[in-house]
Amino acid sequence: MTEGRPTPLLVLDVVGLTPRLLEHMPAVRAVADSGFRAELGTVLPAVTCSVQSTFLTGLTPAQHGVVGNGWYFRDLGEVFLWRQHNRLVQGEKVWETARRAHPGYRAANVCWWYAMGATTDVTVTPRPVYHADGRKSPDCYVRPAALHDELVRELGEFPLFQYWGPTASIASSRWIVEAARKVMPEQDLTLVYVPHLDYDLQRCGPDGPEAVAAAREVDAVLAPLLADARRLGATVVVLSEYGITAARRAVDVNRVLRREGLLEVYRNASGELLDPWTSRAFAVADHQVAHVYVADPQDVPRVRALLEPLDGVAEVLDREGQAAHGLDHERAGELVLVAEPDAWFTYYYWLDDADAPDFARGVEIHKKPGYDPAELFMDPKDPLVKAKAGANLVRKKVGLRYAMNVVPLDPSPVRGSHGRLPDDPADGPVLLCSDPGPARGRYEATEVRDLLLRLAGLDVPAGAPAGG
Repeated sequence: MTEGRPTPLLVLDVVGLTPRLLEHMPAVRAVADSGFRAELGTVLPAVTCSVQSTFLTGLTPAQHGVVGNGWYFRDLGEVFLWRQHNRLVQGEKVWETARRAHPGYRAANVCWWYAMGATTDVTVTPRPVYHADGRKSPDCYVRPAALHDELVRELGEFPLFQYWGPTASIASSRWIVEAARKVMPEQDLTLVYVPHLDYDLQRCGPDGPEAVAAAREVDAVLAPLLADARRLGATVVVLSEYGITAARRAVDVNRVLRREGLLEVYRNASGELLDPWTSRAFAVADHQVAHVYVADPQDVPRVRALLEPLDGVAEVLDREGQAAHGLDHERAGELVLVAEPDAWFTYYYWLDDADAPDFARGVEIHKKPGYDPAELFMDPKDPLVKAKAGANLVRKKVGLRYAMNVVPLDPSPVRGSHGRLPDDPADGPVLLCSDPGPARGRYEATEVRDLLLRLAGLDVPAGAPAGG
């Protein structure tokens, strides 16, 4: 620790980074040259919001309450994914713990999740503009507010449509990294989320040339930020939430429940919509994990018996089984499904594509009652799909409303997934650190918080109780 100041930390969450991909990333790999590299145990579900919340609090999903990238909000009767308010994460965050030992500790969050309302000094997170006429424009939420205009002036508008969707690319990670370079010099802790590996590994799988190319792209983008950290004397921690493994089977849990009369829909001009208020059972699909909400406890044995033999389902966890994985929070489903290694769960609940809701063919992460990796693709069965997308962009530019209905309803193009615990450490997450002091062969996700406090040189007891 420098005189009067904690050791500055740069924490890079390189999504999808595994030991296999690290071999193609010399700049990132060099972080461990003077420090160490460790296997990193993740949590179930191994998805972004759950794992990040564990990193920052030291708590399991059963304790911090983030049981997935979204869940069924029973008190509202709605399924919501990708909410942004930090209060959804129960427990004290690492920078808040640091401030108890060092008042005035400064922290920046550059695109880690649950950034809205967080007590960080600097916040940068994707936040589209939803215009009164229904259009959506790319933008980001930035605090302090004056920093927004500075970043946009120097870096351009946040590349929202390269952050997710069919046109997702390295452009978004490059913007995020450059924003981090702007804010890091004034911070004690800089958290940076680098999403690029997620895209082509879900599109093309983790084993092909596309994965190697994506890893090399990320490495090149990160190199200047890593050089900045060395110049500033910051300790660097690189970690990942999960590894992406090959996926070949999509499992339609909700369609099974519907055919059994357990899931209900209602209809309006947009198509068929999931009716969570009257359904006896439905699933919130989240990659390789699905929370199954069962309204009547008497139905739980029936639903379990229905889903256990389903092709692609490896485990069905009741509350006892969830407790064994640190997942038994009130937000979790009465049952939690874990997919087999090459399978993943769709959110689809309609039985005829003609009845699919209009948002199913678009990038609508907040409307869909489950995660949809098909949003990374343009419909390969539609020969006019690119022409339609171009026409919609023209409508957008002249200020007209438009619907970007280019996403396929066929899940078969998806080649990679995650969410279950890794079967092979080579396909799991990894941790690199530039400081050799706390070197070990393996860290658990629940230990990352205390590791960061130790690296900062702060006198906070390991595993100190988290505050509200």
